[in-house]
Amino acid sequence: MNAAPDLKPQDPNFEARVRDSFNRQPAMHLIGARMIVARPGHCEIELLRQPKVTQQHGFVHGGIVGMIADSAAGYAAYSLFPADSTVLTVEYKLNLMAPADADRLVARSIVTRHGRTLTICTLDVFGHKNDTMTHCATGLATMMCVLGRPDGPRDAPSGTIR
Repeated sequence: MNAAPDLKPQDPNFEARVRDSFNRQPAMHLIGARMIVARPGHCEIELLRQPKVTQQHGFVHGGIVGMIADSAAGYAAYSLFPADSTVLTVEYKLNLMAPADADRLVARSIVTRHGRTLTICTLDVFGHKNDTMTHCATGLATMMCVLGRPDGPRDAPSGTIR
């Protein structure tokens, strides 16, 4: 599935900007996720199964499934934003349809409507195990474009967590 054909990035260097932002996310490093697709209005994030991201039954934890889906949506939207902006999640709704009992998960997000401030994305997470692919989760996300705020670390007051 591809993004709507009329979606064009406002920044010709969007892919480098998107990948750089993803690579600065300690949370994605913590769980071992990596970005495998960054196209205008489309992002995919891969996560290999590791014991540290599973729940008591050995499935990848639903919170981790949501985590990679949220990031995929954020970067699908961010790919269309101007260079002098950043992205924040407004909301997302995720239906967990099957246990994430997979060796590899792929979260895919496609922009369905891009607005000046809010961008709507679909979310899907697929589990891959042996020769089987399972559609584990589906949902919808709303992302916000924050203009005039470069996508980088904010200065935090002394004693606070960044």
